[in-house]
Amino acid sequence: MVKAKSRTLPSTEHQPLRLFTEKAYLDYSMYVILDRALPHMGDGLKPVQRRIVYAMSELGLNASAKYKKSARTVGDVLGKFHPHGDGPCYEAMVLMAQSFSYRYPFIDGQGNWGSQDDPKSFAAMRYTESRLTPYAQTLLTELTDGTVDWILNFDASLEEPKLLPARLPNILLNGATGIAVGMATDIPPHNIKEVVNACICLLDNPRATLTEICKYIKAPDFPTAAEIITPVTEIRKIYQEGKGSIQTRAVYKQEKGQVVITALPYQVSGAKIIEQIAEQIRGKKLPLIEDLRDESDQENPTRIVIVPRSNRVDIETLMDHLFATTDLERSYRVNLNMIGLDGRPFVKDLITILQEWLDYRQATVCRRISFRLDKISNRLAILEGFLIVYLHIDKVIKIIREHDDPKAQLVKQFKLSDEQANAILEIRLRQLAKLEEIKIRSEQKNLMSERDELQKILASKTKLKHLIRNELQSDSDLYGDKRLSPLVTRTPAQAFKETEIISADPMTIILSTRGWVRAAKGHDFDVSGLNYKAGDSFKIALLGRSNQLISFIDSTGRSYSTPIHTLPSARGAGEPLTSRFNPPPVANFVASITGDPEQSILVASDAGYGFITQLAELYSKSRNGKALLKLPMHSQVLQPQLLNDLETNYIAVATNTGYLLIIAAKELPILPKGKGNKIIQIPSEKVEKREEYVIGIAVLPTKNSVLLIISGKRQVTLKASDLAHYLGKRGQRGHKLPRGLQKIDHLAVHSN
Repeated sequence: MVKAKSRTLPSTEHQPLRLFTEKAYLDYSMYVILDRALPHMGDGLKPVQRRIVYAMSELGLNASAKYKKSARTVGDVLGKFHPHGDGPCYEAMVLMAQSFSYRYPFIDGQGNWGSQDDPKSFAAMRYTESRLTPYAQTLLTELTDGTVDWILNFDASLEEPKLLPARLPNILLNGATGIAVGMATDIPPHNIKEVVNACICLLDNPRATLTEICKYIKAPDFPTAAEIITPVTEIRKIYQEGKGSIQTRAVYKQEKGQVVITALPYQVSGAKIIEQIAEQIRGKKLPLIEDLRDESDQENPTRIVIVPRSNRVDIETLMDHLFATTDLERSYRVNLNMIGLDGRPFVKDLITILQEWLDYRQATVCRRISFRLDKISNRLAILEGFLIVYLHIDKVIKIIREHDDPKAQLVKQFKLSDEQANAILEIRLRQLAKLEEIKIRSEQKNLMSERDELQKILASKTKLKHLIRNELQSDSDLYGDKRLSPLVTRTPAQAFKETEIISADPMTIILSTRGWVRAAKGHDFDVSGLNYKAGDSFKIALLGRSNQLISFIDSTGRSYSTPIHTLPSARGAGEPLTSRFNPPPVANFVASITGDPEQSILVASDAGYGFITQLAELYSKSRNGKALLKLPMHSQVLQPQLLNDLETNYIAVATNTGYLLIIAAKELPILPKGKGNKIIQIPSEKVEKREEYVIGIAVLPTKNSVLLIISGKRQVTLKASDLAHYLGKRGQRGHKLPRGLQKIDHLAVHSN
């Protein structure tokens, strides 16, 4: 019986899941960083961009060729070099064709390749056609001159260049953006002439400082004509550290009282700008604009017209607001992260980038010269063989006619190389003329002269630098242009305050006892005809303006504020303040005040304490308000009073028991919040029992003002001579009023 052979199973590798996932993720990360997201220092391209340019050159789509369907290019790229999705590949191709995305596009597109308003509005690749631009030749001219290393494609069926032999530092000229794993890159574009001049400066003086380099490269140069407003010192710091942000601002001019925006920041859509401005107009946040139009056309790619409401509108102030609140002013992150010549990603400063690229260029030129020298040597050897033919033409013809293996006989007879023998055997009869010999000797002389010159260049660093300098200057003259993005000094933009935008219309604000508020236009509004909800009644009416804030104080001493123009109309019952604010559950609104933010006011409690502050200290953006007045036990908030001049104003304070005291306003402290100091002496136990408290308070413009004491229907006028009796110092008891005036309702200042 034959035993069956035992089957040996393949060995299985066992690995902890943690180690496996860690290695897998690191491999993926390195692939994304090195082979997808970051550009290389040498040619400034990501792999997909490099493959697109190379594939188009292989298809013969140079600048003078006929356009071909973009689908043809994408198909070649995917099928031969880049086995990924056709959508991302075509998008990368579109980006290289958009003049508003690339400072110096590589692709000349025909058809719909998108617009600045919507860069992704391009047509499908089956509709568009493309070819390379003249500038793309700076990447391809030396490709076949032995200047780069070649690697196998993804299926090892073809070779592709590892890098392209860029004649210009494209890494700075077109810049790059990309997001890898744990790192990103944001390299802004620059101007050819400026960058080339900086390179020449470094060639002449390798120890040049950043200050010297920045005389040539002053700032990035975006494809749009928007202004760069980042200060020069900050730009220099960005170039020194390799990180920072560049701020750009739209360009506008005035035509017949209208604002015409003629240039937008890089990657900003005109349609988005119009939408942002229109949204502010709809929200009544920008009443200074009457009309907004987009008049952009083929002749004027960017022309947005803003029509102010009147010729009194300050255009500069209006545009400052728009710069601060829309994309008319935009910042761009700068992160000079790239794959260096050592194959590692790193954030580099400007001088390092230029120096490394010059090293790359020097190595490329040396390889090109060496490759050319090899070709010259081979050609000279062949020409030498040709001359042997002319010197021994009869012998050569006889050998070719009589021998079965003429090549071997020629090599043996004349000591030729295989290449020389092959070249001789391929000579045509008409090339044996005397004229051909003259041509050969002339070519030999020229090649020897070229060889000597190239050898001198390789042997001399000075000559090599001179050659690189001349080539850079030649390409700069051929492809260079003027700077598009002007470098301008501007003051920082500031948005309008909400109160500045709104017209200052007179308003009357009415607060009810239950905390309902409403507003009516004008200062002559009759509040006596208003209706209230059941159980509610009139509390106070204030005169203000629609562009001001009004502040409310609740019974716990917290203050709240809201714009007057947002209050409901007095035609209805208004709205409860609790819909706008979140006061404590036990609190109710007891006082309110409005005016200019810098206005000084008196804040006091009926326990006789108070202080002076500015109206702005009452403002709060929070629905919960802010702490303002600290109330003694069982005391209440008094209506705040406006002060005009702390040096001349006097404060009259009266109690419910008939005591009156008049003090100078400057005796009170200026505080942002708190309890304040004692204005008039009232025993605390009487306040707690509500037996005595401040019933009225008034601000007298001067010592000679006239005070009105209102008691029921009775009004008594106290002139300056009468008031002198009640003048005193802060914290005193004051003097009792005459009988009949001791039951005071409130105090008022007599208007002359």
